[in-house]
Amino acid sequence: MVFAHDTELSLQAAVSLVNSAEPPDTLTSLPELEAFWTTFGYTGRHDRDEAELAAVRALRPRLRELLTANRDDAVALVNGLLEQADATPQLVRHDELDWHLHVVDPDRPMAERITAETAMAMIDVIRADEMSRLGVCAQDDCESIVLDLSRNRSKIFCGTTCSNRAAVAAYRARRSQ
Repeated sequence: MVFAHDTELSLQAAVSLVNSAEPPDTLTSLPELEAFWTTFGYTGRHDRDEAELAAVRALRPRLRELLTANRDDAVALVNGLLEQADATPQLVRHDELDWHLHVVDPDRPMAERITAETAMAMIDVIRADEMSRLGVCAQDDCESIVLDLSRNRSKIFCGTTCSNRAAVAAYRARRSQ
């Protein structure tokens, strides 16, 4: 494991959220927001209304900027996000999870908690000098974010669709020779 479980989960959630803006947009309804909430194990306040959906969708450009920033720029972004969130990190244990960080009150809006938790996860990435774990998909026509948690740092595609498209293109190029 490269990072603590809560850091990895926050990074995965942020990447998933940012990538949901790539065509086709996959965060357009309350059921899709509920699936995102459930998939990434969020706890605390969850209003389940259109305002919450709009607020979470509005995070995507800002989180994309953070996840694609160079290390020094990411520091400034993280510090700004934490200041804005009035973050007060605390160790908590709940449900089946062992000790992990919560940075804002669980009654704060979901979008604020996502932002603060992503900022805290990025602290670990920055401190470990692991910014190379984040990048943009290597497929020419894809702008999705890639989170590489592999041991050998070999992940260059955002998912199997882009990976398969690249493999098919390479196969066809070899066959045409």
